[in-house]
Amino acid sequence: MNTKTQKSKSNALGDPTQSLQTFDLIDLQQYTREKSYSATASKDFHLFYVGRDDVHDILKHVLSRVSISLYLNMFGFDDDELNDILMAKAKDPQVLMMITLDKSQASGVHEKKLLDSDIATDPTAFNTYFVVGQSATHQISHTKGFVADAKVGGEGSTNWSASGEGIGQPGGKGYKAQNNTQSIFTDPDTISRFQSELIAEHMAARVQTAGNVVEGTQRKGNKR
Repeated sequence: MNTKTQKSKSNALGDPTQSLQTFDLIDLQQYTREKSYSATASKDFHLFYVGRDDVHDILKHVLSRVSISLYLNMFGFDDDELNDILMAKAKDPQVLMMITLDKSQASGVHEKKLLDSDIATDPTAFNTYFVVGQSATHQISHTKGFVADAKVGGEGSTNWSASGEGIGQPGGKGYKAQNNTQSIFTDPDTISRFQSELIAEHMAARVQTAGNVVEGTQRKGNKR
């Protein structure tokens, strides 16, 4: 883990007693402004708001408790602590992962620094589970969501960044928050369909990466 990243209370990384096997959406009400849901709240879907609810801790709460599988596609990837969580899971042989990141965003200063650090730390884990690419039609890979342990899903407009998640104390000095949403859901049909979509997006990006390697090899061969 990045020693510069201070682990917070919502981050259960390293605690095997914390998992998603008994997850309930009620577990996340503590991160809302009101600290509770209304009596009419859905049992399998809740929408959270950046700048109003603590979306950063919501993401950490769910992702740090993954113990079986994680399928994720993220457009903007600039969060050190969430990156640390994913790399820890990538090194865990008990966890199956497919992480897809957008090619255009990967060249950004902070994201490139994060990914370069991940590769230097454990190139095998990174190259096994992470892929940087585009959509099947070579557009941006704009999905911002995940399915964790085939039990909990998340999707919304939230990019992983300080302003994208609204990290910090609202109203505090330098605080910035974009108008973003983050849904968390447990509906089995949506979970199943979204997981299949995330796998398809990952494989499309993986094929592109493999094609680039082959093309590069052929160019080298032609120069000989």
